[in-house]
Amino acid sequence: MKKIIYGIVIILLIGIMLISSYYIFKDKQEDKKQENTFEELVEIAEDKEQNTNNIKEDTINIEELYEINNDIVGWIKIDDTNINYPVMQTEDRPQFYLRKDFYKKYSQWGTPFLAENCDIQTSDNLIIYGHHINNSKMFGELEKYRNKDFYKNHKNIKFYTKDNLTEYEIISVFRTTANSEFKYYEFVNANNEKEFETFVTKCKELSFYNTENNAEYSDKFITLVTCDYSIKNGRLVVVAKKVL
Repeated sequence: MKKIIYGIVIILLIGIMLISSYYIFKDKQEDKKQENTFEELVEIAEDKEQNTNNIKEDTINIEELYEINNDIVGWIKIDDTNINYPVMQTEDRPQFYLRKDFYKKYSQWGTPFLAENCDIQTSDNLIIYGHHINNSKMFGELEKYRNKDFYKNHKNIKFYTKDNLTEYEIISVFRTTANSEFKYYEFVNANNEKEFETFVTKCKELSFYNTENNAEYSDKFITLVTCDYSIKNGRLVVVAKKVL
């Protein structure tokens, strides 16, 4: 009897191992597929960079991407990192790209997207969400901003639209939770100076370190948000002010 039970247990363990191996293989295939998709988009976006005296112009071809999918509102890039992605927005379906790729197909990675209450032209704070994927993919690389040395070498965030390139300099990197009393995601427009100061002060208080960069009333911001798995319902937030 014991031999039969032992045999059944062995069979079950082998079955579990085979099923686990299948899902691991499937996940790796999906990851590779998503990597290829974004690599293709980068090729399209950078295809029309022109060379002048052997110097590449710092441009992203948003218009060609817009012809493929008019949900694109911009392109986010941090030099010398993996963050180099289109940014989408669908006001009628705010989280549509949470699990959709640029071509609107299901994707575990999703695509970075702009909050529905943000206006690319007029909002004082552009809030962009992206998944925290392992191996520093998507917004997973924001995790490195916990380290001040990484911040010192990657202070600037570039955001391209069809009209121009805007650069932002990071003023705060902090961890919070989805149900925190500090609702940073509600700060889209500064209705008055007090509201502005409250937002900036709280961001600075929560920051992992002092960036020594402050903000003045009327400054514009970009805020990148991803999950933080070190705490329940955690969020990692990077706030930067417009400098160019």
